[in-house]
Amino acid sequence: PKGLTLRAQTLNRFRKKPGRTEYQRAILSREENGSWSVASTGRQGSGILRSMSLANAFVILAHDESTVEPGADVTVQPFETLL
Repeated sequence: PKGLTLRAQTLNRFRKKPGRTEYQRAILSREENGSWSVASTGRQGSGILRSMSLANAFVILAHDESTVEPGADVTVQPFETLL
């Protein structure tokens, strides 16, 4: 992916089927200890504008990944407005 990416700990489950890379809308936050955490904005369908309006980052789920459980580290791409 182009642009800045970082690692963040998931606060909830992210789901996808293996076989393609997905960019899921998410809310990236900085914790008091300086680490990053990320939570899903909810349903990810293309017609669901609420999840896009809440998002400030994408969680990048790799081609071979499937469900990612809470507490896992994932790659996150913050939106430019966050920087």
